[in-house]
Amino acid sequence: MRTAAIERTTRETRIRIELDLDGTGASQIATGVGFLDHMLDQVARHGRIDLAIAAEGDLHIDDHHTVEDVGIALGQAVKKALGDMAGIGRYADVHLPMDEALTRVVIDISGRPMLVWRTVFPTAKIGSFDTELVREFFQAFATHAALTLHVETLYGDNAHHIAESCFKALARALKVAVAVDPSLGGAVPSTKGRLGD
Repeated sequence: MRTAAIERTTRETRIRIELDLDGTGASQIATGVGFLDHMLDQVARHGRIDLAIAAEGDLHIDDHHTVEDVGIALGQAVKKALGDMAGIGRYADVHLPMDEALTRVVIDISGRPMLVWRTVFPTAKIGSFDTELVREFFQAFATHAALTLHVETLYGDNAHHIAESCFKALARALKVAVAVDPSLGGAVPSTKGRLGD
């Protein structure tokens, strides 16, 4: 069972995540940040990951700490659920359209945290949500999942569509990269014989 439960408590946030990489896309998400909930639901549904997230944060200040810390905890959960990463596909490359927007996400579950971010939003807000927090989420997730993640929006005009294309592309890429490849016979997909360092 490739599952994980993570609890993260700081003076700014309190987060609990339960995750099953081999799920059906079921989600139960309540972060207090409506737009983030919507995006995380996309990750569960399109990544076929069962995901339960409960977060309480200092939203009276702003959404930043909650969004970033959910990214941290989700990254930790994915890393924990992957274990020794034996037999996984490791790599994935996905192009995801969302109406007029098109985003490419490329993943290497390498154990080496890296985010390359080439996405620009035409507005500073999506409703009350700060668009700059999308990058903060992806940075936190990539770092704590210990994976290399390239996100590039090739074009798009609507900020909501751009953000959603990023999250859906992440979901679809994760689905492929974490999938067990039977042809590997349980081997770790690395010439080193191990991933993570």
